[in-house]
Formats: sequence, structure tokens, C-alpha cells
Amino acid sequence: MTDIKTIGVLGAGQMGGGIAHVSAVAGYDVLLADLNLERAQAGKAKIDKFMSRSVAKGKMSEADKNAALARITCVEDVGGLGPADFAVEAATENIELKKKLFKALDEALREGAILASNTSSISITLLGAETSRPSKVVGMHFMNPVPIMKLVELIRGLPTDDATYEATKALAIKLGKTVITSKDSPGFIVNRILIPLINEAGFALQEGLGTAEDIDTGAKLGLNHPMGPLELADLIGLDTCLAIADVLHKELGDDKYRAPNVLRMHVAAGWLGRKTKRGFYDYSKR
Repeated sequence: MTDIKTIGVLGAGQMGGGIAHVSAVAGYDVLLADLNLERAQAGKAKIDKFMSRSVAKGKMSEADKNAALARITCVEDVGGLGPADFAVEAATENIELKKKLFKALDEALREGAILASNTSSISITLLGAETSRPSKVVGMHFMNPVPIMKLVELIRGLPTDDATYEATKALAIKLGKTVITSKDSPGFIVNRILIPLINEAGFALQEGLGTAEDIDTGAKLGLNHPMGPLELADLIGLDTCLAIADVLHKELGDDKYRAPNVLRMHVAAGWLGRKTKRGFYDYSKR
């Protein structure tokens, strides 16, 4: 752990921004990259906004916020992550994109640096095979929203060595997270459980079994869940939920992972949840 001083984050969206946020708060220097410098800077601006809300609620001091933001440096692209000791990829859940990014990370970072993926369903062994350092590749699946959710799911690829796993686990704990470990199987632990729930809620909606509000209220008050499955899907992003469901269905061949048509049509319409102000719910009026 003493070797990890600078963390690189590839992807400045909802997940990448959250990872940069908690890393900076924990005292690490952070390099934040996206497709270009402007997108990285937009991601940092959202971190600033999130931290400002914490200050307003008395959960963080203004001085701590400013110090954390000062530790985040936006860089042009993946090449700017070169000085990082540990890099986390947090791009869209697309296999070909992630394979391409891992090749680029492998070329950009020094020998011995650890490469982690925030993937929620894609094989870590597959991603590691795109690099010259498969033993230094690990899965580090944060939950959304990262600054609030306490869990990190670690995934060991087939070649991941003990030193890489232990360093990543220690880092997650330093970030204030509770760690669980999954073997490298599609969807890992959390999404193997979650996606069938979201799918079944979608089928219930599609068949007119109840309204979105009825289905979510049933889960919240009948199952004691803090959020209903449809509003949770909106928070995650319906495109992400569909991508995970498709990976699980393809790789495991079990129809319990088959996505309902209502989910596929929402994604086709561009109704991706909270991030587009429209998903199973309309957030433009909320």
C-alpha cells in the first residue's frame, strides 16, 4: 500500500467521478481522464457540486473539500495516466471498448502498476489477456453512487496474483469500503442477484401486473428494500442494466437473465433513467 500514492481514473462519468471523489477524500493524488480534457473537467465540476452538497449538510468542511479537489488533476486522455501507481477503468459496460482501453492503459502505465476495472459483469481474465501484465489486473466493482455506497466487490482473474489482490483490498478499505470477493464469473455476486430482480420487475410492468409505483412500493414495504427495482434501475442507468443482462444471458445461457422488452425499448428510445431525466419514471417533473 505504501507504493500507491497516485490513482488514475479512466472515465469521468457517474462511476469514474465517484471513484475519483472517494480517492481524493482518502488523501490520494488523482489523475482523472476521459475522451478529452473537457470531459474530464466536466467530471471534476460534478465532483465539486457533490462535495458542496456535503458541505451544506455539515458532512464535510469547506477546507477538506478544497483540499480534496486540489488533489484531482484532469488530464487529456489515457496517456496522461502514466504516473499512476494504480489505475481504475470506469467506462461504459462494453466488452470491445474495455479491451481497447486496457491495451491503452497497459501501454501508458509503468511496469508493476496495477490495472483495475469497475466492470459489473465482464470477465477480468478476458481484460487482463489484452495486457502484458495479466497478473496485475483485477476487478474493483464499486456500487453507485460511489461516495455513499459502502461496498466494493473484488474479482480475481485467473492470473491475478496475491500481491495485486491484497493491495487492491487494502486500498478499498482505505477508501472506507467493505470488501467482498467474487470469482471471475459473469455478473460476479451482486449482479447475479440483482439483474433477475430488475428483469422480473420489468416483466411485471410489461404485463400490466402493476404500475411502476406499485411494483416499487411492493419491494420497499413488502421486502424491506430501500429502493424499488425499477427506480434502482433508473439510478444505475437502463443502458447499463441492459448491457449486464445481455452479458449474463449470453455467457450463462439461462433465460432468467433475459431482459424484458420494456427495458430494451426504453434504451432504444434514449430513456436511460435519471441521467437523461426519463426512464421508468419521468424525472423532469420531480
